[in-house]
Amino acid sequence: MTLLKKIRNWFGGTESDSPSRERLMAAFQDKYANFQTLLASNTELLTIIADIERTLDGQTVFGPSYIEALTMRSIFHASRMVRCLENMSGRPYPVLEKKLVEISGRIKSDTVDRPSAAPGKQPLVLPYEAIRRDAVELVGAKNANIGEIMNVLEIPTPRGFAITTAAFRHFIQANDLAASILRMKRKADLIETETIVEVSEAIQAQILAADVPDDMARVILNAHDQLVEAVGPGGRTPVKVSMRSSALGEDSALSFAGQYLTVLNVQHDRILSEYRRIIASLFSSHAIAYRLHMAMTFEDAVMAVACQEMIDALSSGVMVTQNPVNPLENRILIDAVWGLGPYAVDGIVPPDTYTLSKERLPQLLSSVQVPKNRQLVTDGDGQVKDGPVPENFRHQPCLTDDQARRLADYGMRLEAYFGGPQDIEWALDRQGRLVILQARPLRVQAAEAGSRGKKAGSIPGHMVLAEGGEIACAGVGCGPVFHVRGDADVAAFPDGAVLVCAQSSSQLVMAMSKARAILTDSGNITGHMASLTREYMVPTILNLKNITSILATGTEVTVDAFNGRVYAGRVPELADTEYKTTRAMVDTPAYQDLRRRADAIVPLNLKDPKSSGFAPAHCNTIHDIMRFVHEKAYEEIFQLGDLVSDRGRLSARLDAQLPLDLYVIDLGGGLSVDSTRPHKITADQVTSVPLAALLKGMLNDDLKSREPRPVHLGGFFSVMARQMVEPPNRATERFGDRSYAIISDRYMNFSSRVGYHYSVLDSYCGKTDAKNYINFQFKGGAADDVRRGRRARVIETVLIELGFLVNTVADRVTARIAKQGAPVLAEKLDWLGRLLIFTRQMDMLMHSDGLVSEMARCFLNGNYHLTPDKKKSDDTITR
Repeated sequence: MTLLKKIRNWFGGTESDSPSRERLMAAFQDKYANFQTLLASNTELLTIIADIERTLDGQTVFGPSYIEALTMRSIFHASRMVRCLENMSGRPYPVLEKKLVEISGRIKSDTVDRPSAAPGKQPLVLPYEAIRRDAVELVGAKNANIGEIMNVLEIPTPRGFAITTAAFRHFIQANDLAASILRMKRKADLIETETIVEVSEAIQAQILAADVPDDMARVILNAHDQLVEAVGPGGRTPVKVSMRSSALGEDSALSFAGQYLTVLNVQHDRILSEYRRIIASLFSSHAIAYRLHMAMTFEDAVMAVACQEMIDALSSGVMVTQNPVNPLENRILIDAVWGLGPYAVDGIVPPDTYTLSKERLPQLLSSVQVPKNRQLVTDGDGQVKDGPVPENFRHQPCLTDDQARRLADYGMRLEAYFGGPQDIEWALDRQGRLVILQARPLRVQAAEAGSRGKKAGSIPGHMVLAEGGEIACAGVGCGPVFHVRGDADVAAFPDGAVLVCAQSSSQLVMAMSKARAILTDSGNITGHMASLTREYMVPTILNLKNITSILATGTEVTVDAFNGRVYAGRVPELADTEYKTTRAMVDTPAYQDLRRRADAIVPLNLKDPKSSGFAPAHCNTIHDIMRFVHEKAYEEIFQLGDLVSDRGRLSARLDAQLPLDLYVIDLGGGLSVDSTRPHKITADQVTSVPLAALLKGMLNDDLKSREPRPVHLGGFFSVMARQMVEPPNRATERFGDRSYAIISDRYMNFSSRVGYHYSVLDSYCGKTDAKNYINFQFKGGAADDVRRGRRARVIETVLIELGFLVNTVADRVTARIAKQGAPVLAEKLDWLGRLLIFTRQMDMLMHSDGLVSEMARCFLNGNYHLTPDKKKSDDTITR
């Protein structure tokens, strides 16, 4: 027996055998929860498919971990959609499940087996002397690279040890955190900013409250004791450490630049607490958003930690072995600041810059020194602090020419060894020794020759608002300005805006997937945020000095991040031009692997729900399954109105001047009062965003009749004739006179069934545009088929004008609009509310085809009483 039939039986029974209100509400909430989960997975799959298609353009750098995560996520969400449909309908779909297993098998046949983690058999700590690149799954790419640099290339690096991924898994298992983290992370999989923040805070709180297991704590602190002995024999010299994340996947094909925590100048007694903070940063809101964008699952979220001897740096900075935005310029670029490196990588202070040739003996081609007033320094209490640069250093270069050349030589050796351009962090200690702190692959923006070089002139006829800065990621973006001044602004960042911020920050990653372009007052192209913008391919200009004071919120601008200009308004010559880039990944094994798996995920074969082929047996891809389940889910949700008979225990009646009997069921947050307490509610007690908007339109003052509406005699007799010839058993086609709305704070399922016609509205209006939608159905009427068809065409004409996608067959209209902001959809729902009242019994007026466009025009012009010419034909009556 299906869920619908069970509930109908409950409603149809006697008072003694009917279920409690709690049981009925639980059934509604279960169906609603499954529907929302299904829609969330549908949104995720659409994102994954789009990401695959984008990646297959060959411009995005990716590797096996990315492919595996992406394809496994597609299987997970397809399976979850099938499961939710079965829960909604109360019956299994065995053919659909069989097809999903077949498709999953095709995808998994190409899956690379990962090394299994065997807790207890792998070391919790490894000294750098024992680390090579083949230990990457145990220590992460950052630690593995440090081991190679120290032990193979013999380039100076800080001494230290790695806390391994086996230790991370031991920590999670000992504190029984895995299940709760997975459970909470399912909410964040919706890629909805506010849920990501909530989930992040909850997971990090659990990790920070957990204890490091005793055996693990002993091993870590003993490793530090051994480092103390190596640095200062006898332990007379206190040795502090820098602790850096080394997560799996970090510093590889994906940089994760600035996403995880680094803690400097850590004393012995803080090592365990700082370890917890660093692994908790694996679940920071911006790190979760980054992994979701890159389609990495929880199983890929595993953290090792680098513990390095703390370098008391005289100067520090970043070196890239190729210009990341102009690969045709084969140069080494070095940024340098006084003190510790975070002020360089985060763009806090303007750096000295050095450009060197890539020869056997690098030559210094140019250097630019800037005044330097601030620096980040260590203190004796194991902290770091902002401090002034001594007066005699403020105008001095941070590196001598010889030091710059030696650093460039290290860079060339690292590039040659690791087989590609490198992004390197370095430090100069107070004894004049240059050390490499870390190295990772540099994301270089590939472009066809001739697309860069000498800057083009400005576009005639368009005002240039700003010019200059440093181009972190080339391209063109156009949209309204949105200023980001803190975390709240990042969370509220709208799709399609241009992000403007005073300072570059890796935490802006949460908004990068929505941004058309990014502009900042400060920052540099070698910093963390610059790396992220190239991974997200967001046109970005940094270091524009005062762009935050030049651009007002909401101003439309066009960002030309090829030539470093910001124009007022939209510049079609730039915004409408496609910029071709080379397809660097096409010939790689990773690309071919993704191409094979995409064939089982992306193609859509099921396109017409009315076709006999629209069935589980014809689902041959993940996209097919998604399409089939999505269609059937709406059929289930549209039947909710059939369950509302026991109105007294589940709902409250709306007390409003409307020509319908509306009962409201609140699933939570949709009313300012408890819907089960009062017998009646008023419109101003409705807090559900979509229902409040719909009622605003239905109760529009201009719709209230001030004089009788004309009724065409032919239409009137058409209704009478239909009722006279209709057999008694035709009553099943006549809908009941009740209407209902099942609501929550952001959701509404509204069904108006009056006489011979019905309309169904299903809508979600949340904070994430990608999840928002309105689905609308209208059918029936009391007049003959021709007149009902004309009214349907009036509705179709209006909805098309309002931006809906519309399909009309006979007297049935279906329409949809999606992926719009909640205020936009609220306005559409207001229009729909007016339209439902305006078209009520209109079929009796529709005596000619010419009235279709006339009625639509009257409605769109706000002429709801049809009174522009006051003409009445001889065959109309007044009622």
